[in-house]
Amino acid sequence: MKNNFKAQFSQNFASGLVVFLVALPLCLGIALASGAPPLSGIIAGIVGGVVIGSLSNSNISVSGPAAGLTAIVLTAITDLGAFELFLCAGIIAGILQLILGFIRAGSISNYFPNNVIEGMLAGIGIIIVLKQIPHALGFKNENISSETLFENGFNPNYLTEIFSAIHPGAVLITLVSITILLIWEKVPTLKSLKMLPGALVAVMVGILLNQLLIVSGSSLAISSQYLVNLPVPTTFNEYKNLITLPSLNGFTNIQVWIAGATIAVVASIETLLCIEASDRLDSKRRITDTNLELKAQGIGNMLSGLIGGLPMTSVVVRSSANANAGATSKASAIIHGVLLLVCVLTIPFLLNLIPLATLAAVLILVGYKLAKPATFIHFWHHGKYQFIPFVATVLAVVFTDLLKGVAIGLIISIFYILQGNMKRAYYLSKEQLNETDEFTIKLAEEVSFLNKAAIKKTLKNVKPGSKVTIDARSTSYITTDVLEMIQDFANVRAKEENIHVELLGFKTSYRDYEVDEESHILITHRRAM
Repeated sequence: MKNNFKAQFSQNFASGLVVFLVALPLCLGIALASGAPPLSGIIAGIVGGVVIGSLSNSNISVSGPAAGLTAIVLTAITDLGAFELFLCAGIIAGILQLILGFIRAGSISNYFPNNVIEGMLAGIGIIIVLKQIPHALGFKNENISSETLFENGFNPNYLTEIFSAIHPGAVLITLVSITILLIWEKVPTLKSLKMLPGALVAVMVGILLNQLLIVSGSSLAISSQYLVNLPVPTTFNEYKNLITLPSLNGFTNIQVWIAGATIAVVASIETLLCIEASDRLDSKRRITDTNLELKAQGIGNMLSGLIGGLPMTSVVVRSSANANAGATSKASAIIHGVLLLVCVLTIPFLLNLIPLATLAAVLILVGYKLAKPATFIHFWHHGKYQFIPFVATVLAVVFTDLLKGVAIGLIISIFYILQGNMKRAYYLSKEQLNETDEFTIKLAEEVSFLNKAAIKKTLKNVKPGSKVTIDARSTSYITTDVLEMIQDFANVRAKEENIHVELLGFKTSYRDYEVDEESHILITHRRAM
């Protein structure tokens, strides 16, 4: 057992270090975007790495404060008026997630179409960019920076007051940081430096540039009010005071419960979607128990709320960085959490030198990636049934809130699907899979995301050594979700379990897919993102 631990540690330390370097600026930046104390983001990152990393059986995913929750958290903190009250909402969210895990709600992600989820993320991306405008321009006014551009209708004073109080030094650091991040993303040699991610380089350059401006006495120098403000403990009592305890009065406040329920729903969906993506990133194609993941997330969010941390989810950015760095087990996520803990206890004075403008630059690019034009173009090319629900979700999330936006997008998606897809997803040549080793799955004329769970369950029950024919000759439309699932079944699991798969009638007009007629293997044509 001891030797196994040493092996896991040595194999995953490098990937854990990479995730730590990626997570540090994101934890601070997301706390900033959420209107929460900077330390709350670090605490969430520590709990996400150490606690959730230990309890989850996902080998690749990494949990922490998520950009997808920033709009909800910011609104909740603003409405409740006190961060201590909001912490109760995080605890409530954790309790509800734990319940969802016990009632086996882990399959809920199968019932949300990709266009609505992508629309939700794009809307969040737009909100993140808007929220970072004050920090990117060096505008320091809490009464304005906590407002949204569309609060109570269009508010032109929001931008007017910001642009009338621009800090040139903050603008300079923002532009330098964005330039570094873009160069790191575009230059292959720099991008391949896994031990030196672009976000960390931008933070270091931002610190050095501001220190040079201070030393030279330049008017562009950024003062402490525009920098990260973490507590720097020097005594035992000060270390104890790092932990912000929730106000128990919050549990009697109906608004706190509403915020907690909202966080639980959104965090659970985002986590389940990330877990599905993380399992695909796993070179060994190990499958995560989604119900156990919800339980782990619930325990993590309860603990995070109890000690002053933000709510969290499994996060795609950190998980993909983890997989790309060569992680082989969840030891990598745990190592990243331990490194965050050591960092906040030993060098908070160094973190307090980070300009808020640099973190704003990091988050602006995060927001752009969530709402980039390529995503809009992608759904436009897939026709009105995909594009209209996507755009409706984006607009509803920006102009209302996240839950209403997702609900509106989902309703529109269901309307279109029910309009043209009243048939069953598929027809089996045999009623029971366990009665034969050879059978045919005949897909219906239209196969949507609503059919994903049924087809997934059928493929899961296919016995090793079987022969399966998936017939799509009468099918005019198959959603990307189902195509990707069939691809993974045919290309990965079927090979491992000696299952012979024959694919009939899959058309190249599905845009992202075609079938190799000789090998009957589904081939993916990935679009540029």
